[in-house]
Amino acid sequence: MARQPLVMIYVGIKSSVVALDDRTGSEVWRTKLRGSDFVTVLWDGVALLAANDGEVWRLDPATGSVIWHNPFKGLGRGVISLASARLAAAAAPDADVSRAKRQRDAQQAAAVGAAS
Repeated sequence: MARQPLVMIYVGIKSSVVALDDRTGSEVWRTKLRGSDFVTVLWDGVALLAANDGEVWRLDPATGSVIWHNPFKGLGRGVISLASARLAAAAAPDADVSRAKRQRDAQQAAAVGAAS
């Protein structure tokens, strides 16, 4: 039987991002970031972002390798919040499908009512 692709859970802890195997909880990779203990992590289905101490990193979700890093020079060393437009864009097609289904159902109900 073919094994399902690895699904990972990303954890920000102690200045690091750690990827865990969803099935076993075992560590797959660990990437140390520069900065403070608290790490914010965002996985938007495409990008894995991590932030701490006023800096942001994009990491490869499969390996933890740094793709890019932005130190936000001149903005201080505070806690960073992360958000991604991809999350909203991913939900939009479902909303369009639901809206189209409701319209089609209403049209079918109206057609059945008119035929009666």
